[in-house]
Amino acid sequence: MTYDFVVVGAGIAGASVAAEVAGHGRTLILEAESAPGYHSTGRSAAFWSETYGGPLIQPLTTASFEFLSDPDPEFADRPFRRKRGALHIAARGGHAVLDDFTAEFAGGAVELEFLDREALAARVPELEKHWDRAVFEPSCADIDVAALHQAYLRAARRAGAELLCNEQVREMRRDGAHWIVRHGDKEVSTAVVINAAGAWADQLAERGGVAPLGVRPYRRTMIQLRVDPPMPENGPLVIDARGEFYFKPEAGGRLWLSPHDEIPAEAGDSAPEELDIAVAIDRFERATRWKVQAVERKWAGLRSFAADRLPVYGFDPASSGFFWCVG
Repeated sequence: MTYDFVVVGAGIAGASVAAEVAGHGRTLILEAESAPGYHSTGRSAAFWSETYGGPLIQPLTTASFEFLSDPDPEFADRPFRRKRGALHIAARGGHAVLDDFTAEFAGGAVELEFLDREALAARVPELEKHWDRAVFEPSCADIDVAALHQAYLRAARRAGAELLCNEQVREMRRDGAHWIVRHGDKEVSTAVVINAAGAWADQLAERGGVAPLGVRPYRRTMIQLRVDPPMPENGPLVIDARGEFYFKPEAGGRLWLSPHDEIPAEAGDSAPEELDIAVAIDRFERATRWKVQAVERKWAGLRSFAADRLPVYGFDPASSGFFWCVG
């Protein structure tokens, strides 16, 4: 079989790029797992923050605002964003971190507001008193990641893309102007290979003789807690400015908590470590007056970055027809 594009990976990166290119040529999406979105996409903390990732990522995030807030009716029948707001909090002795944070975005498009202890307590009364300063980011929102992912997959299919699951790429090689991609016991030919393999991006490149870019996966832990008193569902995302934890409300008075960990890991089916769960709960209990009644769920996902922590989008300069879409 001959294709114009073979997209490797059917997470949010692969699904979205497939939706864009499928209208321009015959497209095949290869997914190693039994269903799309099993790894990072399906384990996301699911929030949209203009400041997350720093000022170099911010223009990309801001550019997505209109699309996520009011998508084309042919793409989706409802918004993907739901307003939440974020509080970046600091304790005594840590105010300089907030000053540096706001300085990074000074003069830009992101609205940020300083809050004193009284204003912070009005928004999150359960915070301990040593948290006495915050920056409020009103534009922060929840994202319905599952709905967005499915919308991209539907758009790709409408444009003619084929999706095959349980199909791991075994080998790739150049043959004239095309790539030969072997998956399972089958081979296909394509003009362009799109590497949307996430944590496996470098491994995929090496299977085709393409120099890896040093894309490294890092494990992040998430847990769902039942707390007393129940957390208001309309509360803000709360982020420790020093990067030691964040938490956000979920339905039924629950909350999602992360120790904001970033542990180097191997590409694979990531699982939470008990130590990281204990660290998250300890930090949360020292920061707030909520009582943890139960850990109801726990999971971990892989976040993958190149060395400069910026997304890698574009054709490889040394390997014709090999396109990176990772990070």
